[in-house]
Amino acid sequence: MKLTTNTGKKIRNLAALLLSLPILAGCFGAAAVGVGTGALMLSDRRNSETFVTDEGLELRASARINEKYGDKSHVNVISYNRMLLLTGEVTSDAAKADVEKIAATVPNVKSISNELAVAGPSSFGGRSNDSYITSKVKARFVDAGKFAANHVKVITEAGVVFLLGLVTQAEADAAVEIARTTGGVQKVVRVFEIISAEKARALDNPQTQNSGAKATGTK
Repeated sequence: MKLTTNTGKKIRNLAALLLSLPILAGCFGAAAVGVGTGALMLSDRRNSETFVTDEGLELRASARINEKYGDKSHVNVISYNRMLLLTGEVTSDAAKADVEKIAATVPNVKSISNELAVAGPSSFGGRSNDSYITSKVKARFVDAGKFAANHVKVITEAGVVFLLGLVTQAEADAAVEIARTTGGVQKVVRVFEIISAEKARALDNPQTQNSGAKATGTK
């Protein structure tokens, strides 16, 4: 079977990622995580380079923020298509603004959505409840079957659900409605990048797109 350029690049990057993870971590658990990451990469609407870049942006921004604030604040950094989402709690408005400035120093960041709350750090119980809400929302995405659940990233902080992804307007609206009606959700915040239905189909079916381009090209 002949691979398309896009699929071939994804597989090559995936192979490199899977090979590096066990070496860096030195344990079977890391390899298992690598396999999961690889599966997500192949089905993600982001290309493989952007997927890996997002992982790096999260790590670098988190490290820079933690270097200055450590345990004084609780900051989560999520990157999707080079757009950073900051959630969690900080001690003051000045700290909130400063954390955003630190995140902005990381190369390749396209934009930042600063959703940090000025409050004391959340408790372990609160964070566990947030994880439970996230799992419920994701499960309801699958049950509803209105869109591919892996196209929408779900983050929950203090009962507030943040939704990210490269999605169509119809997919965004469906995701918001499902999340909004999930038990325990206090609020839903859209952090989507809206794309056309045509672009969504092209991202979901790169092989079909390339075959069509060849069919209409010069002989």
